[in-house]
Amino acid sequence: MEEETQREDNQQQVLKVLEALKQISQDLKNKPTQNLNSNSIKALLELETEGDTILFKDPNLQNLSNHLTKLKQIIHNNHLPNSHTHGIGIRSFIRRRITNHEISKLAESIETEIQAWIDRESVENLVKFVQNSDGDTNEDDEKVKLLTQFENRVLQGFNRDLQDLVLKFKVFNVLETLVCNPKNSLKLKEAAAFAVGGLVEFNKDVFVGEVLMGPIIPALISMGSSTSTCSIQVLCSLIRSIKSPLVDEIETNGQIPKIIKLLGLENEPSIRVTALDCVLEIGYFGRKEAVDAMLEEGLVKKLVELQRSQLGGCLIDMGDFGDDEKVKTSRDRRDREYLEEHPFVSCVSRFWIQLDVGEGLRQREKRAFKLEILQRVREACDCDSDAATILAEVLWGSSL
Repeated sequence: MEEETQREDNQQQVLKVLEALKQISQDLKNKPTQNLNSNSIKALLELETEGDTILFKDPNLQNLSNHLTKLKQIIHNNHLPNSHTHGIGIRSFIRRRITNHEISKLAESIETEIQAWIDRESVENLVKFVQNSDGDTNEDDEKVKLLTQFENRVLQGFNRDLQDLVLKFKVFNVLETLVCNPKNSLKLKEAAAFAVGGLVEFNKDVFVGEVLMGPIIPALISMGSSTSTCSIQVLCSLIRSIKSPLVDEIETNGQIPKIIKLLGLENEPSIRVTALDCVLEIGYFGRKEAVDAMLEEGLVKKLVELQRSQLGGCLIDMGDFGDDEKVKTSRDRRDREYLEEHPFVSCVSRFWIQLDVGEGLRQREKRAFKLEILQRVREACDCDSDAATILAEVLWGSSL
């Protein structure tokens, strides 16, 4: 136990040093000659001379040590009293350019080695901490912190070395277990869900299949039923990333009724808002079967009820339909502000627009669904004036 604590302390010390070195190497890479005399560069070079320092006891940092040795040699040669880099003429100019290029490349290599070490430690620590945990909820805050750090890292963009680490340590399986385990706290499952979304953005080619074949999607929808807006936000992001194949999977597994049901949680307006976003995404990417499933679950009636609620309304009632550029700009700004305060405004028309401009339906299917939506609006409205307004929005499109 004491040895493990000592190891963690050593890792933290190394991490602090490497984070500082990473910033120095970035500065040196961008401005090689301007930073050679800075105190930070001198401190960086002094590290290389301390052979027994804690930094280079780690064999994974051997390449970093070698890069620092090369950098020290280049900078030492650059500062010799009669060095050719201080001369005048075309030859000295070319040599200075070559030296600057070498320094920049070394600084980039140093930065890469540092990031690789940080990634290796963070991934390994995340997996070990989660797998060795006994389920104590007192540890959830630390787990959430590690998961958030991992999510932020993968959202920085693709990195092959990081992907190798993720696959080696089976990080996706770890995250999937966290999301799907009903014994875990909601905040822990949400943090793991966001990390899953980050992995899909990181490399769709690798992780989309994991999402489609695993239990992640039903788990996210189930979390939404437990008033988790975060899980539905992740679901929306996954639909945008994976598109029609994911919507097909949702429809095939009978999950659409559960999503539509979220629109009826009257005491949870935030859930209803995110559920509407999810419905709109499904409408954009969904094929005929998915749209049919939503309509059969009474979607149009629910949308009419939402539009007539205090958080609803109709943009078509607000006028300002001139073609003048100032009128358009003013109208767009006003509509955005109104939509923020009334998230269900014109939601029937917004749903139809998603179908109309979306990727999942053929033209003849769109025409048929438009007629069906119009008929269902008439059936759902008790008041002729309300029906007329909503029908007009669907027929002509709102000003969104």
